[in-house]
Parts: sequence; structure tokens; C-alpha cells
Amino acid sequence: MEADSPVQRRSQDPDRRSGLKPLRRKPKELDSDPTLFQPTGGSGGMVLSSAGPRRDRPGGPEQGSTAPGVTDEPAELLAETPQEERVDAETLRRAQEIAAQLAVARPPRDASARRGLGDITTVPYRGTSADIDMDATVEALVANPVPEPEDIVVRERLRTRRSVVLAIDVSGSMRGERVRTAAATVGALAAELVRDDLAVIAFWSDAALLLPMGEHVEARTLLETLVRIPARGLTNVAFPLELAQQQLSGVSSADSRVLLLSDCVHNAGPDPRTAVGGLPRLDVLLDTSGEQDPDLARDLAQLGRGRLELLRGYRDVAPAVSRLFSP
Repeated sequence: MEADSPVQRRSQDPDRRSGLKPLRRKPKELDSDPTLFQPTGGSGGMVLSSAGPRRDRPGGPEQGSTAPGVTDEPAELLAETPQEERVDAETLRRAQEIAAQLAVARPPRDASARRGLGDITTVPYRGTSADIDMDATVEALVANPVPEPEDIVVRERLRTRRSVVLAIDVSGSMRGERVRTAAATVGALAAELVRDDLAVIAFWSDAALLLPMGEHVEARTLLETLVRIPARGLTNVAFPLELAQQQLSGVSSADSRVLLLSDCVHNAGPDPRTAVGGLPRLDVLLDTSGEQDPDLARDLAQLGRGRLELLRGYRDVAPAVSRLFSP
């Protein structure tokens, strides 16, 4: 008997084994593994290039895992170069409004002696540390026999650097106003989390890794790239969660998480609830302005040890995100 492919194994119904309720809708089974694209530049403009070979059948590409017309060739994303195209003015305005209202709490300084939660540095005494750096303090006192409080040098542990993966739904069900809100959210959060490690994944039936973990790009550039991706195809929520787990591989789970913005209308690929277990935390921003699946969103947040926030429009984004990052 021929062995099941990875896609077939993942597509088998997990509900009986896990005790989860069946999904509200039966998703389409994929004929091949979904494709991961990465943005690249070129003389013809921005393109999405496949990060790996597709396993297509002889005679043509597999059907089912991608929108019509996607093959193993690089998929053109822009007709113009980035310099010639500008972000939609309304999307940019929304991003600026969301950013102005964001109050994402910084992770606290780590007071414990556990390793790996931040680097120790020497700083002037500010009344928050009792660990005096004697060598540095003696040097300061030699230069100033009548010391000021700031001449006392102490050791403090730096704030924990967060690792955050943003998974943004750009499938066909998120077109129009919804995709504007999603894009604006990415632009605002990318600017707010500039001191953290950030990865950004846009997904439909396939996905595009717009920003790998550990790399840095201007928030405006990231926003421009995202708004050029046309809303298309089915919604495969499982794939970006699998990619997020890869991006967080080897990262301390002390302050890392995945943030999913979607309507959760999962209609392609395996049950996404089976992809949550390997994540440190999953928070869900559910777009409720149109068709939605609140049951799946609730399950994902619960299994991901995170929170569920409802978005009726882009003005709900800033308070919802602030709550997600609050202690």
C-alpha cells in the first residue's frame, strides 16, 4: 500500500482523537503542500518567489492549494516598481491612527538571576538596583570624591526582547475594507515593535514570509509590500501557524507569541487547531465585520493559551492589541 503524503496525513480528521468539536465547515483537502513565497526585488518590480520547489504532477501544476494561475514560476506581485506605487492613502491614514493609539506595554525588567532572559549591563544608579558594580563605581569616585547618586554604577538586567510573529489573512474573504484594516495593523505594530524581533506572514491558501525573524525593515516598507498582495484564494489558517512555529524555533518562550489577524473562515487544508500545540502563545484578532468563524477563533486562542479580541473595524485594533500585550 502506498504511504500517505504529508498533506494527506495532516488532512485526516483529528476531531475524534482530540475531543474537539468538528469544524463549522469542511475545509478543502489540498492536493499538494502549500507554497511559501518570499518577496524579492527585480527590474520588473516586486515579485513573490517560491521559497521551495512545488511537487507538481506530470502534465501541469497541482490544483487546490493555490489560487488559479500560480505555478512553479515566480508570481508577479506588482506591475510597477515600489518607487512608482504608493500606499493607499486610506490605509496609511488608518495605520497612523492605530499607531497613535497603541499602548503596547514593554516587557518588565527581569529581576531573577535566571540565564537567557536578558543581558546584564552597567548603568547609573536610578534607585532600582542593589547590585553595585564596585570596579566601575570606584573609578567614578576617584574622579569625583563627592559623588552624586548617578556616580554609583549598578548592574541591571536588560528588558526581555520579545519575539512576535504576525500572521495576517489576505485571502479572498478578507478583501476590501478588511484587508485595509489588516495592512494598517501590520504597519502600526511594526513601528511599535521596532525594538523587538518581529516576523510577518501574509497568508491565503499559500503564504508569503514578508519579514523573517531577526531581520529588520522600515514599517513603511513592510506596509507597502503588504498592500500590494491582492486578496485572493482560499483560507488556510494551519499553514501560517506551522510557519510561525518554524520562525520561533530556538527562541525562548519566556516572551514570544503569535498574533493571528483573520476572519478564521478556514476552508482549505488541515484543521489549524492541530498546529497550535507547538506555539508558546497564540492571540487571535477576529475580524467580525463580515463572514467569520468565532468558534474556531475561540478554540485557537484557548488552545494557544492566549486571548481572543473582536474587531468590528480598524478603530478597535489599538485597544485590542493593547489589551493583548497588557500583563
